[in-house]
Amino acid sequence: MAAKLKTKITLGVVFLFTLLILVGGTGLFYLNKTTAEQHDILKDNYETIGYTQNMLRALGEKDPDSCKAKFERNLVEQEANITEAGEGAATQRLRADFTMYKANTDSVQLLGIVRSDINSIMQINLNAILKKNEAVQKSADDAKFIITILLTICALIGFTFIFNFPGFIANPISKLTEGIKAIAHKQYHQRIHLNRNDEFGQMASAFNNMAEELDRYEHSNLAKILFEKQRAETVINALKDASIGIDTTGTILFANQQALQLLNMGEADTVGKKQDAISKSNDLFRFLLNEQSNSPFKIVVNNKEAFFVKETVEIKNEEGIIGSVIMLKNITTFKELDVAKTNFIATVSHELKTPLASSDFSLKLLEDARIGLLTPEQLELVQQLKNDNQRMLRILSELLNMGQVEAGKIQLNMQSVSPYAIFEASIKAVAYTAKEKQVQLQQNIADALPNIYADADKVSWVLNNFLTNAIKHSPQQSVVEISIQQKGNTVQFAVSDKGPGIEEAYQHKIFERYFQVPHSGNSKGSGIGLAICKELVEAMGGTIWMKSSTPNKGSIFGMDIKLG
Repeated sequence: MAAKLKTKITLGVVFLFTLLILVGGTGLFYLNKTTAEQHDILKDNYETIGYTQNMLRALGEKDPDSCKAKFERNLVEQEANITEAGEGAATQRLRADFTMYKANTDSVQLLGIVRSDINSIMQINLNAILKKNEAVQKSADDAKFIITILLTICALIGFTFIFNFPGFIANPISKLTEGIKAIAHKQYHQRIHLNRNDEFGQMASAFNNMAEELDRYEHSNLAKILFEKQRAETVINALKDASIGIDTTGTILFANQQALQLLNMGEADTVGKKQDAISKSNDLFRFLLNEQSNSPFKIVVNNKEAFFVKETVEIKNEEGIIGSVIMLKNITTFKELDVAKTNFIATVSHELKTPLASSDFSLKLLEDARIGLLTPEQLELVQQLKNDNQRMLRILSELLNMGQVEAGKIQLNMQSVSPYAIFEASIKAVAYTAKEKQVQLQQNIADALPNIYADADKVSWVLNNFLTNAIKHSPQQSVVEISIQQKGNTVQFAVSDKGPGIEEAYQHKIFERYFQVPHSGNSKGSGIGLAICKELVEAMGGTIWMKSSTPNKGSIFGMDIKLG
């Protein structure tokens, strides 16, 4: 049974580790041996030489008692450290001669004999040191020779292993890499030939089987794939909406004729190219990539203005998102109808406003007692007519404002204005309504607010709308709070009430035209006041917002206007 690749690698590493242990162990053995021999020399011989030198120095001292004491102490140490042949007899002679010398310290002859005995012991140890040094040197030379032989053998084996083993691993990987690259370029005839029974051999066999299956599949399905490709291209080109397909890598997969016409580019310059490269040279394509909103935009086609909205559709499969399609829907016809509708509403509203104003004046005359007295029933009917007339005038005014906003005909008088002036004007406008509803207007105004850059009349109109709605939806004897604070580079106007609030499901529609919250009890409203507020605030470069999180705890409507 052939060894697995993992087994081969493990054996190779174990082999190298064994060589390392062999060289290291041999070196350590001889190092310890040499160290032990040197230690013996130090312990056995150099200590004796030290004792003999101390005894010679003791003999030279003038004080007899000190001389005897030092000599006796070193002689005892020497008697305990006899290690060489003949050293014991020499030490015994020294002991005997020193004993006689102690009895007659004035004898020069005995002193010379003692010195001679000491020199004899010293010479014996010096000769032993020379012999042991020769033995240590020979042992070191032997160790050096053996370690050199081992290192040479290990170096040759290791070099051979290092030279051959990487190729043993890398060559099959290189062949597999070349095969994978060939398959990636649809060269399905590629095969890998490895005469091995390990994992690489199994991988090569599996690769060859895969390549064979891909080759067979390619030839058997090529005609079908080409047919499906042509059919997909036909369907894409038949789409009325301009369509551009992009994969997850940013490569353009397709662009139908409508899209190519809008981009003013050819298919060869678009399909297969990276989106970043195209966006650098094509302003419309760069706009489509960066634009996140669904607002209509204008494109000039054949010297004629056309309006489009962008829609992005993600393409998914089992693994997730694999691309997206950018679709441009032509809404020119709807835009023209919307403009016609706006003009019609503006015209009708303007024409109706004059007779309604005249009838309102007539109703006021009917209420005047100087013309004649009316019965209570007649006065009630006149009052109802006045209410209906005022409601119609208000709706017409809002329709006119909306028509002007849509047509882009509202002229903004942008200038630096004080938030305090806007606040005072708005409070005066709604003071009577609040008093009639028994609603208290509570102020939360910051000190030293900077001026804002806006149209004062338009900001006052929006703030009045917020306040009127808050008073209308607040219960009697409740509080409406007006807050004006600086938030970064804007001044924030906020109006909070204690009304029923707005359900989360309707909050995203609150600024849409003609939308009214169901069951709000505001059946007399037109549903375009907040839409006009949004248009005006955004036209001045500001932001409008609302918050209503807890039912029956009221709502907060606000706008952020830039500093002037």
